[in-house]
Amino acid sequence: MKNKTYDILPGQSVELLKELHILTREGQMNQDSRRKLKQVYHLFQFIEPLLQDVVQDEAHINLVDHGAGKSYLGFILYDLFFRERAREGCIWGIETRDELVSRSQELAQRLEFPGMRFLNLSVADSITSPELPARIDIVTALHACDTATDDAIRFALAKEARHIVLVPCCQAEVAATLRRNKGAALGKSALTELWRHPIHTREFGSHLTNVLRCLQLEAHGYQLNVTELVGWEHSMKNELIIASRRNKPQRRAAERLTALLEATGLEELAARFFLPAELQAQP
Repeated sequence: MKNKTYDILPGQSVELLKELHILTREGQMNQDSRRKLKQVYHLFQFIEPLLQDVVQDEAHINLVDHGAGKSYLGFILYDLFFRERAREGCIWGIETRDELVSRSQELAQRLEFPGMRFLNLSVADSITSPELPARIDIVTALHACDTATDDAIRFALAKEARHIVLVPCCQAEVAATLRRNKGAALGKSALTELWRHPIHTREFGSHLTNVLRCLQLEAHGYQLNVTELVGWEHSMKNELIIASRRNKPQRRAAERLTALLEATGLEELAARFFLPAELQAQP
């Protein structure tokens, strides 16, 4: 098949792309599908080195994709990497919509992708679910809404994941808390002008949420790369956070996180952005 009108990576299964409706049955691709494939491939470029890093030490690599949806990412990762370079590995898709879980299970069987598993669970419930292995190497969460991203971080920390890949979305909890406490905070510091107006509350709350997440991950010993997921121009939520466990818990990051919560009147969210036990303030 000639592919002059679109670019697919070497080794990519054309049959998979048809099953995902990225290609038509005749092998054609429209502009929307081309953009979708470009997005997934761009993300694969970030994740492939992380997979390679793990598979050098561990053949049975486990990757969990939270909020998997139709599992475009999971299927592409399995097809391009696991199928040949990590045959003993497994990708776990976590999704709350039962019909999507069933559809993904059927597709994995049809394509003979034995290392793909799909569970009907919330991100929060997956943390203690006995259906998942005790050790998880890589955790992804793309556009997991609001606190689901924080639950994915909690999951990754509980599993001591080596790498975490996040594209946060819809960060409403921090903005809601800023809004609720605004009256008491306005007279305390000029910094409160950053979120005095409603539109600024929403925008600042979104930004602040990701800053707190980054400090939390650094406090737990992760090294971060925070960048823009270019190619996702249709979405305003295109911040990409890649965290790799490299260090011991970092006290400076923990102190900065605590100070930032206090400065913005968000002390009540300390449990959400929890610190390593050894760095938590003693009562």
